[in-house]
Amino acid sequence: MGRLVVVSNRVGPLKDTGRAGGLAVALVDALTKSGGLWFGWSGEISEEGTFGQLKTTKSRKVQMAQLDLTQADYDDFYAGYANRTLWPVLHYRLDLAVFDRRYEQGYRHVNERFAIRLRSLLEPDDVVWVHDYHFLTFAAQMRAMEVNNPIAFFLHIPFPAPEILAALPNAGSVVRSMLAYDLLGFQTVRDADNFRRFAIEELGAIDLGDGKLEVNGRQVTARSYPIGIDAEAFSKFAMTPEARRNMARLEKLLGGRQQIIGVDRIDYSKGLPERFRAFERLLEDYPENRGQVALMQIAPPSRAELDAYIDIRRELDELTGHVNGRFADLDWTPIRFLTRSFPRRALAGIYRASRVCLVTPLRDGMNLVAKEYIAAQRSEDPGVLVLSRFAGAAEGMKEAIVVNPHSAEEVASGLQTAITMPLEERRDRWQIMFERLCREDAIAWSESIMSDLEAVRR
Repeated sequence: MGRLVVVSNRVGPLKDTGRAGGLAVALVDALTKSGGLWFGWSGEISEEGTFGQLKTTKSRKVQMAQLDLTQADYDDFYAGYANRTLWPVLHYRLDLAVFDRRYEQGYRHVNERFAIRLRSLLEPDDVVWVHDYHFLTFAAQMRAMEVNNPIAFFLHIPFPAPEILAALPNAGSVVRSMLAYDLLGFQTVRDADNFRRFAIEELGAIDLGDGKLEVNGRQVTARSYPIGIDAEAFSKFAMTPEARRNMARLEKLLGGRQQIIGVDRIDYSKGLPERFRAFERLLEDYPENRGQVALMQIAPPSRAELDAYIDIRRELDELTGHVNGRFADLDWTPIRFLTRSFPRRALAGIYRASRVCLVTPLRDGMNLVAKEYIAAQRSEDPGVLVLSRFAGAAEGMKEAIVVNPHSAEEVASGLQTAITMPLEERRDRWQIMFERLCREDAIAWSESIMSDLEAVRR
């Protein structure tokens, strides 16, 4: 296998700044093994956009190549089709989706321009690995330019049931473009099944078994590859000076009380209003927790320019005020709502100081917070994970307390179970999940996809 060429919306960082996610860590490892190219958007706006100069740098055997977008491309491709159309549809929120023909045209235009610019950089033996919903039609553009290199794709967010996706105008055309990839990877078995179902029911694909489809005489593989983290490395973060400082501060603040931790971007897919209401229900139904258990929600803003995000931020502020006004005491605040981000080492300390982690998205591709929380725990006194059944992580973390995030009563009951769980049971659940996380880590994830792509190539 030749160079690995990674295509993603944003590029880097190659150096672990303490804020890089599991994806970046896995990709850097895979890229540096073979010497590779990482290609994507620079994050900047310019008049030339994708027609402008390619910005290139090289470090640790990895070349990074980035393009600007024009303001129009940003508005239509990124803010428009990617985040106002695809993001809500793929997260089952048709009520929030904006269907605008101009957005779709802008999306296809940027995919085409990125394909044109990448083609000039490709070598005959390169293997291309494309990431996420920004580039669903990318491979079709490459094939139209007679690029025959093997191309894999991985979707980091959910892929909805055919009945939901069918509401997307030109959904058949979008999925047909995805079939130009040789290998399509999804977070869960359910997501991969949904994709194959759509291809079979709507496009006449033939199911060959083992995740393989035949379409117009061409074979495509679509399987689940749940992304992991470097669990052993993250567990060491919890012992760094930065983590210890945060643990000490929290333990002093809590004064022997218990803390529930939530860490999410502000996004309607994360179920944050539902989470706050469930915590209120915990205090209502189990009054012994008043003054004894607090919720800390870390929620840095994202896509703040979109109306849906402005509305949810306002709702969360109101819910925080309502719950705190109703239950707070002189020396106890029920909800602490922090709209800022923390480095991963600091988060490791916050996780370790928290008895319960509450991860309750309404839909999520995987959710690595759930895995990081388990990795950060003390083996002798671990905390408990309460996890939404609609998070991709639930498929491989059955030992968590799995709940329906739409039911405040069920989440509150799950929290009470977590808070009162005996030490021996906490240890047993944690041990099974931690060992699995160490086996199925980020490196194993990337190697599995690359191995299967090589098999398809042969």
